Amino acid sequence: MTQFAIIGAGMGGLSSAISLAARGHEVTVYEAGPRSGGKVGIATHDGVEFDTGPSLLTLPDLIDEVLALAGTSLEAELELLRHDVAFRYLWPDGTALDVHFAPEDTRESVRKTLGDKAARQFDDFLGYARRIWEAAAPNFVLGPAPSFGSVVKLGLGSLGKMMAIDPMNTMARGIESRVKDPKLRDLLFRYATYNGSNPFEAPATLNCIAWVELGLGGWGIRGGMYELARAMERVARRVGVEFALDSYVTSIAVEGGRVSGVEWGSPRGTQGTQETGSEEETDPVNAVPSVANPAFARADAIVVNADVAHLIDDLLPEATKHDLEPPETPSMSGWTAVLKAKRRSAAERQPHTVLFPDHYDDEFTDIFDHDRPPREPTVYLCAQEKAHAREGWENHEPIFVMANAPAEPEHGPRSEQVWANLRETVLSRLHRMNLIDADDVIVWERTPSDLASQFRGTRGSIYGAASNSKLAAFRRAPNRIDDVPGLYLASGSVHPGGGVPLCVQSGKTAAQAAHDDVTNG
Repeated sequence: MTQFAIIGAGMGGLSSAISLAARGHEVTVYEAGPRSGGKVGIATHDGVEFDTGPSLLTLPDLIDEVLALAGTSLEAELELLRHDVAFRYLWPDGTALDVHFAPEDTRESVRKTLGDKAARQFDDFLGYARRIWEAAAPNFVLGPAPSFGSVVKLGLGSLGKMMAIDPMNTMARGIESRVKDPKLRDLLFRYATYNGSNPFEAPATLNCIAWVELGLGGWGIRGGMYELARAMERVARRVGVEFALDSYVTSIAVEGGRVSGVEWGSPRGTQGTQETGSEEETDPVNAVPSVANPAFARADAIVVNADVAHLIDDLLPEATKHDLEPPETPSMSGWTAVLKAKRRSAAERQPHTVLFPDHYDDEFTDIFDHDRPPREPTVYLCAQEKAHAREGWENHEPIFVMANAPAEPEHGPRSEQVWANLRETVLSRLHRMNLIDADDVIVWERTPSDLASQFRGTRGSIYGAASNSKLAAFRRAPNRIDDVPGLYLASGSVHPGGGVPLCVQSGKTAAQAAHDDVTNG
């Protein structure tokens, strides 16, 4: 029986663990923090638990496919929540546009709010985004990492169909050529941030993200997004996966050109609280390279659920030959916080709210051209009681807040004052628009500097590499590393990309490659 070591219990690591153990392999997951989930995290304040990471589930079928390998299903493990009105988009001039679960309802909302022309533009764009997804998904998401050679092997007929992914345009051009309404453009530009990229540089292929959410739907999870991590760990243990929590892997051993095991131990020390105004802290401790009582665990194959830069800089021996490179441009980061906010009715506060600035384009210029937080940031809110049926405090509810920001510079983190200024700008905008009350308080906060410290090699980026190139899909690291037999990758920094469902798919693809290799010798 093949012994697998999985480094990291994020969504990619959990997916790989289930996929491999369900096929009969021995699997041990080494996680530096005290629990599974990676960026799908939680914290508590005054006895109330809340999510600190992703806030919306898309493409649930990708998760269901992994759970099916273990003889269960998403329906059996979790309750998904469908909201008629999911998002409310707001602008400084008072315009409010509701986005519904059903695309036909969103179309009617666009018509009532922005007019008949905007509704026709919405129809045109959504059809275009759907065509991109249906052409791109089989070759760029659901299968192995694409290469120029694999595209050529598709043949001329398939190559013609591939033009449906609009590979020569940017996201912005794809939107602007079909959508003239400025507010509808804002909404569609925002989908670049789901990948942490710049719509003025990212390939138009990524416009398929709009179809994934607007056409296929986005769900809440009863009890919170972290219930997904709990469910996947539960299923993993059910099929025999062993978990070593609070276990930091310091290096990967390579013998005779192939992996042979991992050195690991308990992290020394802990990180200070990330929660404001509370002594409670349940957020994972930052991974640190110094460990107590290091031990060696032999493994026939290893799946790395971590950033590629961490693998290159910290885990692989320097003499190891490989073609891996850290991302040239990291994706966006974000300043995030959770507010203990006075409870409002469902009519006053939707599950998800997005507050745009007057000039949304400037946000991408600030982040990618000037490497600074937006001067007038777009602000995202998730009301976790309404989105995920979480239970809040007696008279208050947990509100997750996020503003996009650049990843940290290569030479080190920005000053704390930079993030303090962004915090004050965000809160000021929310107060001006009457989205929060004067006595609502931050009970948890994480800056890009904190994120960079917690997830080594990321510089605080949320989605790995930014897709700010027409060749982005070809530049992501593959799931199988041919130069180092027995080494496989599963994370948001490798194929097929970042976000919960794609990380799950990454883990499944890595596990399939590993299983095929050990089965076929």
